[in-house]
Amino acid sequence: MSSPVISAPVRTRFDALSFDEKLDRLAEVAVKIGLGLREGQEMLLTAPMEALPLVRRITEHAYKAGALLVTTFYGDDPSVLARYKYAGDASFDYAPEWLQTAIATAFRGGAARMAIAGANPALLAGQDPAKIARANVAASKASKPAMELITRHEINWTIVACATPEWAKLVFPDEAADAAVSKLWEAIFKASRIDGDDPVAQWKEHGATLKRRVDLLNAKRFHSLHFRSQDGTTDLTVGLADEHLWAGGGTTAGNGVYCQPNIPTEECFTTPHKDRVDGVVRASKPLSHQGSLIENISVRFESGKIVEAHATAGEDVLNRLIATDEGARRLGEVALVPHSSPISESGILFWNTLFDENAASHIALGQAYSTCLIGGEKMGEEELAKLGANSSLIHVDWMIGSAAIDVDGVHADGAREPLMRQGEWV
Repeated sequence: MSSPVISAPVRTRFDALSFDEKLDRLAEVAVKIGLGLREGQEMLLTAPMEALPLVRRITEHAYKAGALLVTTFYGDDPSVLARYKYAGDASFDYAPEWLQTAIATAFRGGAARMAIAGANPALLAGQDPAKIARANVAASKASKPAMELITRHEINWTIVACATPEWAKLVFPDEAADAAVSKLWEAIFKASRIDGDDPVAQWKEHGATLKRRVDLLNAKRFHSLHFRSQDGTTDLTVGLADEHLWAGGGTTAGNGVYCQPNIPTEECFTTPHKDRVDGVVRASKPLSHQGSLIENISVRFESGKIVEAHATAGEDVLNRLIATDEGARRLGEVALVPHSSPISESGILFWNTLFDENAASHIALGQAYSTCLIGGEKMGEEELAKLGANSSLIHVDWMIGSAAIDVDGVHADGAREPLMRQGEWV
């Protein structure tokens, strides 16, 4: 009996590229598609220390695109952890407002913003949740002037990712350190859609596909969305803000620059009504927030507000998070993502919201995007609140979609239309 023939994996042109060439592709997409950097524009970049090779590539592409100046701020996980181990108690109620004021000034002066994600998702596991909550509140208050410009999309901004050893170890715990980092890089490259023959052109095509779906949702003018799971653990009605707008596939910022705020992105999202969310919902993926892991979140909403919250791990962190301010218990975003998205199909749990939110439909606690309301970018806080937009120091996404979730669009008269069945667009 002859031995079975085993086909070798099909190698693509992308597979034949060196790591440096792949990294260069990611940098080019980040600058040209993610940021849409225009000639003469200043750029602020934040990154973990381990991202230096990607930072250098991005900086090169930024200057080739005509950047006036690229300024990079580096973060270091061990230094962050040292604060929680050794700093005095007063440290956790302090954040450098002078730095955030300078950043807001740069944004008002026309600077673009890029962040490279890659910090250890479990960095603060085992640290005092009270200190974490206090530090997060202080940082949120200090950064509010800059963050308001981002949530209003006054500037062009984007986020991309860099594989780092501690993050890779969490994603691929059974792999040796070098192998884990290599596998995480390959997953980032694929999810970021740079593995085709012309990534820039393919990103433009992907953006156009999302835009067509957004246009269909905007034409429907749904009053609410109803999420329900087959096992009954999710039965949630999310009312949509008056004059809501769906977005996705890129946006034109207030400065006139078209950008893709997230690389990768698979979502269509809009603004919920802060007072019209009712029911129960269970998270379909864990949440990594500011170095803490929160698992198996389940909450109950009444009249827009979380009245009960539980988690099998990180429950104290969750409850401190939603106690940040009045708006932290209410929703600022709802997003639809098909279960068949490339990130979901990879089968990888990234432990990173930038990726995991693009694997599943999700909701976000806290601040709403004013650009997801008709004319919202020109409105003050009171006008936005009258339409149902939430206000908060936080904006934290967590995943609720899966192959077991159905979603209906509900009109004001109660008529229903199926939007998703078993996690897929109808």
